[in-house]
Amino acid sequence: MESCPPWRGIRSNRLTHSLEVAQIAKGIAQYLNANDAVIKQHGEIDVDLVEFAGLAHDLGHPPFGHNGERALDACMKSFGGFEGNAQTLRILTKVERKVYKEKLNPAFVHGIDEDGSDGRLGLNLTYHSLASILKYDSEIPLEREAVDKLCKGYYGSEADIVAKIKKHVAPNFKGEFKTLECQIMDIADDIAYSTYDLEDAMKAGFTTPLDMVSRAHQTLFLKKLHEKIKPVIHDVTEQEILGALMAAVGYSPPMSDGAQDRDIETYQQSSRLAENSHVRTQMSSRLVHEFMMGISVKAHKNMAMATIEVKRDIRLKIEALKHLTYLSMIMSPRLKVVEHRGEEIVKKLFETLSRNHNLLPQDVKTVVELLKKEEEQKRAICDFVAGMTDRYAMKEHRRLFAVGEI
Repeated sequence: MESCPPWRGIRSNRLTHSLEVAQIAKGIAQYLNANDAVIKQHGEIDVDLVEFAGLAHDLGHPPFGHNGERALDACMKSFGGFEGNAQTLRILTKVERKVYKEKLNPAFVHGIDEDGSDGRLGLNLTYHSLASILKYDSEIPLEREAVDKLCKGYYGSEADIVAKIKKHVAPNFKGEFKTLECQIMDIADDIAYSTYDLEDAMKAGFTTPLDMVSRAHQTLFLKKLHEKIKPVIHDVTEQEILGALMAAVGYSPPMSDGAQDRDIETYQQSSRLAENSHVRTQMSSRLVHEFMMGISVKAHKNMAMATIEVKRDIRLKIEALKHLTYLSMIMSPRLKVVEHRGEEIVKKLFETLSRNHNLLPQDVKTVVELLKKEEEQKRAICDFVAGMTDRYAMKEHRRLFAVGEI
């Protein structure tokens, strides 16, 4: 009898998460357009653009999520590394071969000229659209000695298009480049992690509100949360984090008497959330609404570069729930075993396809062999592996190595 997969009960994947982020981002933009004084004075946020950013923001994430990301980064450490956000920009501006440069040489095949120059223009989106998914304003070095930590940014191969984005969206802007629409997408991403992913963790049995309250009172666990949150909220205390978690799940400790009644009530509420999907959805909706209400806009002379501000107590709840979900579910042994095996699959696929181009699909093989530089060939193979879903990666691994599915 086949054992139950460790991810059983988790409804989220890259698609559903992106739909959730797009929905939240659109809701934030609509709320700000209707209620924020700065936006009313300077003009409305483009709701469609914000929704696009939410839908597109995770296109570059490889199979097996952040573990696949680390695996590809290690494989590409001498060729510009790998990072999901950088890959998203590359997909939109190059890999999706919908448009090529004008007046192409007839010798161009799949957008690559006979001299190896790359004429692909991706989806040919507007500069403002591309700016809305440009989260990190730094070029990833071509070579890095250590890859213990992912380097956030964009690839050198897209440096020219990033320069054009900045020139057209905010020509004289000095400072870290991150548009208002991109910031809305980013906070919507955090809200999705801290609500819908938490809901999934409860559904799959990784945690319950009672477990959350119990773990939050554990000194070691609270210290881990504090370490995660302090870089964002520098003066936060462990007691503040504990209070934020309690408030988020609707638990308030008894003042004096009535402790037994409060414990019974907490147990009943925890059971309802663990067992009833309608109650979990209500909790997520309540939190999303509360978090949206805590967001405002700070003006800039170029409103494309205006900044999002989040009330401290709201930011604390978002960060506390996000990292609690991460520690409870993503770091659990149930998922770490699967993720470890997924990381090995990604590495093995990349290394094997790099050694033997004949194993690549014909269109990918053609692109790889038309490119002249080794780093460009490696990047094209990386594009192929990064574009796989989890199941397709397992299928390819099975096809190449005749092993069973994880």
